[in-house]
Amino acid sequence: MLQFQPPGFAQKSFQSSHGKLVYYTPNSKPWKVENVSNSHPLPTLIFLHSFGGGASAYEWSKVYSAFANTHRVIAPDLIGWGYSEHPSHNYQIDDYLLVIEELIKHINSEIVTVVASSLTAGFCVRLAIQKPELFHSLYLTCPSGFSDFAEGAQRRIPLEIINIPLLDKLIYTVGATSDFAVRSFLERFLFAQPSRISNEIVAAYLESAQQPNAEYSALAFLRGDLYFDLSLYIPKLNIPTAIAWGEKSQFVSQSLGRRLAALNPEAVKCFDVIPDTGILPHLEQPGVVTGLLSDWLRKF
Repeated sequence: MLQFQPPGFAQKSFQSSHGKLVYYTPNSKPWKVENVSNSHPLPTLIFLHSFGGGASAYEWSKVYSAFANTHRVIAPDLIGWGYSEHPSHNYQIDDYLLVIEELIKHINSEIVTVVASSLTAGFCVRLAIQKPELFHSLYLTCPSGFSDFAEGAQRRIPLEIINIPLLDKLIYTVGATSDFAVRSFLERFLFAQPSRISNEIVAAYLESAQQPNAEYSALAFLRGDLYFDLSLYIPKLNIPTAIAWGEKSQFVSQSLGRRLAALNPEAVKCFDVIPDTGILPHLEQPGVVTGLLSDWLRKF
């Protein structure tokens, strides 16, 4: 997916417990990569994408380049997504908690600020509770476990249908691996304003969705295998956290986000609503999210 990343970024990888994990980081002009040294280390900023057909590090690519001269930027394709390895595996929450922990340790940084979205943001809350020594702060967009307050997120396809062998893969093929299907999904469910969906966005999602075995991680998400109740974890969080929420987010509403934030006002320092955006405000209005994230990094 390097062709969809900003100029001056390189693709690197390491071997995680669940296969090769690819990530993107600045390595040439226009970025001041000479500042990334043992004598003058930059603070580390990791950007983690959400789940859903076609997801990848591209999701944050309109934001993270703004920090390439001030931070050591790391943007991975998580296992099962993008150009990282896609094992034929029954993905579970602990798989992703382990891989994210391994990534943080691989980049050899004392503590990191993690920027994450949606279900992956929920995973980061859980990992920050388990391993607080790894984290400096969290910046989360629409964080959710998709079963928050014991209420399941609305499904687009009934679980009984998704669980039918062979039919599940057909559903993925039809629903996520064509230009029309990707554009329709983005328009109907992820963006508040379809006019903001560029051909590049569709192409990046399509490239990720068409990788061999991409259906395994996507179907694990679609079935709900990775869902949990984030409201049980937020009260235990001690890491400084900011939350941004797309005003018109589907699946997880702004009111749900406010309920989650209210569970722990000591850790959740701010809650910003981004007007007229969906569940991916950082892809729909990247300039706004960049400004809010910049302000957060100045404070923490």
